[in-house]
Amino acid sequence: MKTYKTLVSAVVLAGAALGSQAALADDISKAPEAIVFDGGTSFFGALFTGNNAGNTFMDQYSFTATSASTFSADLLAFSGVARNGLDITGFDLYSSTGLLLGGTQLSTGASDMWSLSGPTLAAGDYYLQVTGTVMSQAAGKYYADVALAPVPEPETYAMMLGGLGMLGFMARRRKAAPKA
Repeated sequence: MKTYKTLVSAVVLAGAALGSQAALADDISKAPEAIVFDGGTSFFGALFTGNNAGNTFMDQYSFTATSASTFSADLLAFSGVARNGLDITGFDLYSSTGLLLGGTQLSTGASDMWSLSGPTLAAGDYYLQVTGTVMSQAAGKYYADVALAPVPEPETYAMMLGGLGMLGFMARRRKAAPKA
């Protein structure tokens, strides 16, 4: 009977410890936002106020590629000291079918830097997801920039080559013309 009471007490204490641990890590994600491109680039970010130590976030930023486009993005979270600020754990690109491209972590600690660049995106809807943890009671923030540029169509290249050919022809003709 004594062993049974000890076992029940251990289970209750373990459950209470897990419950209190879960209470420490709140999800402080922002509502999803749309990225607006101005001239092919856009900037976004988030600020987390103080008193959020241990809390996690998973922020999403959606955008639409209207045609085949090249894509690149960079993210920076800087705190000056590794134990403060944010610990960015992911920076990824998703399409409607799921994960499309995982980010590359360039540095961690006092500054977390991530980069995304990859295949040409087809026309469609996409979103970027930033995940991480707030490291201390101090405020933390991250910034990101995104570039989306349309890929020229084959007709554009044909016209450019034709124009260069005409310039070459005109230069050769001008050079070969007898001087008066």
